[in-house]
Amino acid sequence: MNLIEQLNWRYATKKMDPAKPVPQDKVDTIVEAVRLSPTSSGTQPFELIVVTNPAVRSKICAAASDQAQINDGSHLLVFAAWDNYTDARIDEVLDLMTQERGEIDMMNAYYDNLKSAYVPRDAEMNYAHAARQAYIALGIAMVAAAEQEVDSTPMEGFDPEAVDEILGLKARGLRSVVLLPLGYRDPTGDWLLSMKKVRKSQDTMVTLVD
Repeated sequence: MNLIEQLNWRYATKKMDPAKPVPQDKVDTIVEAVRLSPTSSGTQPFELIVVTNPAVRSKICAAASDQAQINDGSHLLVFAAWDNYTDARIDEVLDLMTQERGEIDMMNAYYDNLKSAYVPRDAEMNYAHAARQAYIALGIAMVAAAEQEVDSTPMEGFDPEAVDEILGLKARGLRSVVLLPLGYRDPTGDWLLSMKKVRKSQDTMVTLVD
């Protein structure tokens, strides 16, 4: 399949087959795509938690209105954003850049300016900015899953404080943003599978300025 065919193939899978786990090499590809996702100023202000433990997934499922894909899929991706920007976190980004690219005066000045702009801001504003970067990675994860012919279901309908508690995220300065179960569709139990994909036409959603 080409990219457009893959995107037409994918949908928010409602019923996954618990007897069909996703092979590890496919999960590794999806995780690597997340790692390579673009983020503002290259900060990568989120972490990815890959949950396979059935007991932990069951607890998260209960905190997510019992959405069955969390238990029936074989892997649950939890995107968790930084709770705030700090000097130390931005310095870690700069240190990694310097380690890989060498000392560059312009880069030092860039991240110094970033710290003076971000660190004094309200923590909730900074979390919201970090969460938006996690959503970029979520989109890439869903495309990567489709490319691997793996089903996925993005989920915002969960209690983030409960998930943070289950995974011990607060102590790590993280807050859960969005969930993405991975698995394989169950053709016998998914009411959405047979339905046509519905999207706005390009004429109604795309404006050309030339």
